[in-house]
Amino acid sequence: MSSQPPIGEIQSLVRNAPGVPVIRSINWGGLRTLYIKEVRRFFKVQLQTIWAPAITTLLFLVIFSVALGGRHAVRVGGMDIPFADFIAPGLIVMGMLQNAFANASFSLLVGKIQGTIVDYLMPPLSTAELLAALVGGAVTRAVLVGCAVSLAMALWPGVHVTPHAPLAILWFGIGGSAFLALLGVLTSIWAEKFDHAAAVTNFVVAPLSLLSGTFYSVDSLAPVWRAISHANPFFYIISGFRYGFLGVADSPVWSGAIVVLAIDVVLGLLCYTLLRRGWRLKN
Repeated sequence: MSSQPPIGEIQSLVRNAPGVPVIRSINWGGLRTLYIKEVRRFFKVQLQTIWAPAITTLLFLVIFSVALGGRHAVRVGGMDIPFADFIAPGLIVMGMLQNAFANASFSLLVGKIQGTIVDYLMPPLSTAELLAALVGGAVTRAVLVGCAVSLAMALWPGVHVTPHAPLAILWFGIGGSAFLALLGVLTSIWAEKFDHAAAVTNFVVAPLSLLSGTFYSVDSLAPVWRAISHANPFFYIISGFRYGFLGVADSPVWSGAIVVLAIDVVLGLLCYTLLRRGWRLKN
C-alpha cells in the first residue's frame, strides 16, 4: 500500500499552502467589505455629511432667489430660463462634487496620519479593488447628497427640478462624482496632513466649482473669459447635468460627456499607478 496521499489531495494541499494565492480573480467579498466600511463611515455622521450640505446648498438657492425677487431670467440656447430653475441643477451637482472629493480625500489621509494605513494596504485586495471601493464610497455619498438636495428643492416653491434627460443626469452626476472622487484619492495619496487636503479644497475645488457657470451662463461672458470657462472641467459637468433638467446647455452635451470620460480614465490610471507603487503610502 502506498503511503503517499492521492494526487487530488496533494493538489489541494499545494493550493492551500501558505503563500499560495487562493483568490485568483476579483475578491468580491473584500471589495464589498471595504465599500460598506466607507459608506458606514460617513453614514454614522449623516447629519454632517449628507443633510448639512443639502441645507447649505438650499441656502444658496434661497438667498439668490430672494435677492433677485424671482424676476430675473437667464438666456441659454435662445431660451429664457427662470433664474431659480437655472441654478438649481448646478447647485445639486456642485454639492455632489464637493462631497465626493471630501469623502475620498479623507480615507487614506486619516490612515496615514493615525498610522492605520496598513488596514488598507494589508488586506488581500488588488490595487483596482482598493481604488474601486474608495471611489464607490465617495460616489455613494455624492448621490445621497444629490438626492437630499433635489428633494429639498422640489419642496421649495417656485423651483422646478423635473428630469428632462435622465441619462444625462446619471452620466454627468456619476461621472462628475467619480472625477472628484479620483481627485480626492489623488489628494489623499499626496497629502501628509489635513492642511494639504484643505489647500486643494480651498484653492482648486471651490474656485473651479464656483467659476464653472453655476450662477451664470458663460455665453454672457467676454470671449476671453468664455474660453477660460471652457478650460474648466467643472463647466462641462455642470452644463451637461443642467441639460438633464432643462434640455438646454452652454456646450454640446456629447463633447462634455467625452471630456468627463477622458478625465475619469486619466485620473483613474494615475491613481492606480501611484497606489500600486505605494507612493507616499509605504515607508
